[in-house]
Amino acid sequence: MKLIKKILLALLIVFIVAQFFGPEKNQGDYASIESFIAETKPSPEVTEILKSSCFDCHSDVTRYPWYNNITPVNYWLADHIKHGKGHFDVSKWDSYSIKKKDHKLDELIEMVEEKEMPLNSYTWTHSEANLTDAQITSIIDWAKGVRATYVNQLSKD
Repeated sequence: MKLIKKILLALLIVFIVAQFFGPEKNQGDYASIESFIAETKPSPEVTEILKSSCFDCHSDVTRYPWYNNITPVNYWLADHIKHGKGHFDVSKWDSYSIKKKDHKLDELIEMVEEKEMPLNSYTWTHSEANLTDAQITSIIDWAKGVRATYVNQLSKD
């Protein structure tokens, strides 16, 4: 029994020490999102959906929940954000070519249509991010409209 107590005490000490360390936070400027909004012109409804369901993981601006202060949860969240931004990063929208922007919106449509986005692990703790069928339709219609302008631009080049 003494061995188990020693192991539990060691684990507790490691857990406490780990709380003093954590990954860098994704705390960019809202200005990084503004060019995406200006170019893609989402309706106010779609803008709110993007803010509540997408931007935390797909931009430089993340609203962190209280539990992000707990290690190892903060590393898990940082990894989700890193992967999310690797697939689709609205803060880097200006650096994407028209062809890449079109492709990213095509992927967005596919992921939202198949209800793969937002991730279940995100909506468990962010119930406001659960998309209704009407919201899904709004996002898809907006993205298809933006894609049409990109296809138009590509055909002129």
